[in-house]
Amino acid sequence: MQCRAGCGACCIAPSITSPIPGMPHGKPAGIPCVQLDDAYRCRLFGRPERPAFCASLRPEPGMCGDDRVDALQRIAILEQATLP
Repeated sequence: MQCRAGCGACCIAPSITSPIPGMPHGKPAGIPCVQLDDAYRCRLFGRPERPAFCASLRPEPGMCGDDRVDALQRIAILEQATLP
């Protein structure tokens, strides 16, 4: 599966606990990453500064669903299910 153009759900819905350029303490769930551009693409994609968590995400139907709204909801559910 390919990333959906104009989605960015994986840059908004999950919390990221590692530092991100511009967000030294990571980001909470539901808050857009500062590296997400206006077209919902990651400015760090393919760069060494990109957090390992982000690089580990792979688009798949169970996470991405049918559209952007579905992806945001599914990732939020995964986030809640994996809270410590």
